[in-house]
Amino acid sequence: MDNSKKLAIINAIPYGSTGKIVRGIEEIARDKSWETFIYYSWTKNYKKSDRDNIMVGSFLDKSIHIFFSKLTGYNGCFSFFDTWRLIRRLKKEKPDVINLHILHSWSVNLPMLFSYIKKCNIPVIWTMHDCWAFTGQCPHFVMASCDKWKTGCHDCPQYKAYPSAYVDRTKTMWGYKKKWFNGVKNLTVVTPSAWLSDLVKKSFLGEYPVKVIHNGIDPSVFQPRESDFREKYHCENKTVLLGVAFDWGQRKGLDVFVELAKRLDDTYRIVLVGTNDELDKQLPQNIISIHRTQNQIELAEIYSAADIFLNPTREDTYPTVNMESLACGTPVITFCTGGSPEILQWGGGRVCPVDDIDAFERAILEFRENPSAMKVNRDDIIKQIDQKEKYREYLNLVTELVEA
Repeated sequence: MDNSKKLAIINAIPYGSTGKIVRGIEEIARDKSWETFIYYSWTKNYKKSDRDNIMVGSFLDKSIHIFFSKLTGYNGCFSFFDTWRLIRRLKKEKPDVINLHILHSWSVNLPMLFSYIKKCNIPVIWTMHDCWAFTGQCPHFVMASCDKWKTGCHDCPQYKAYPSAYVDRTKTMWGYKKKWFNGVKNLTVVTPSAWLSDLVKKSFLGEYPVKVIHNGIDPSVFQPRESDFREKYHCENKTVLLGVAFDWGQRKGLDVFVELAKRLDDTYRIVLVGTNDELDKQLPQNIISIHRTQNQIELAEIYSAADIFLNPTREDTYPTVNMESLACGTPVITFCTGGSPEILQWGGGRVCPVDDIDAFERAILEFRENPSAMKVNRDDIIKQIDQKEKYREYLNLVTELVEA
């Protein structure tokens, strides 16, 4: 008889940061003899691994969901047949624990899924990577300065943003989500930052226990590395200021880098990674633009070559780039927003008020005068951001729920 425990992980997006987290949890669980299944939605150009990854839906199914979601504003109310197949598979596998991740990518019928969850009485861990679960629609609301999510969304200032719609249904969807998501007998919310944990407790999901498990990085990849980066880009005698993002815009503070490029003299050099041809047209000539790196090793080499990593993000749950920089020994200067400052609680940088470019500039100048003031103690920091330790925290929680 097979006495192994089963873990079902549902994550609409199989790639990117959440995809890595899911695969990391899966690997740790398998090492401890858990049987795992990852359910994800149809995604263009995604190659299924040789593990028990199970694609739910197809291009046509997802296209229909996107069309009707945008047309009606009722996101998460379609994919009937795909969700029925998902539930049928869950009933067949009989998992001991279900771990939910991203559910807002036009891939699952929310009332159907949560109706099943409430009836099956299986312990559930819901890992929230943003604020979508307790708003009428948006994953983030900080830049919109909106707190309607606390009492009931309506007249949304960003309903046309992701997951976009042609009409504002946020009032109705907020009420639906409150009804669908509440009432699960054994559900634990996990957040990657204390900041998001506090928001969950203030929302209509406040009835559930919330545990903070920070995201992590691979310290064997992100470590101080030698390279010819400074010679290649003629930065040998410059103070190199680095920014890394893959969706550059106001949210990631692109305007801050442009302004700093105007203020700082020629002894500094700003490097941005994750740009593109269109973005290059907006950048001053004294900003070095790198569209992409070949791999994470090359990215670690760039972090290592920089003197300071700048992250003027205005909306972020717990930015991985901060951890990657610290692991490479490079200090971080960031805005005090979301979970970004939490990563500096072990030292290695400065936190500035949001939108205070003057404070950002002062922190840069202070570093030049006294680099040791932002010294990165890598050994202490790695203990806090090693991704394998974070995955073990997940498995410990999963085991606790099964044994309870």
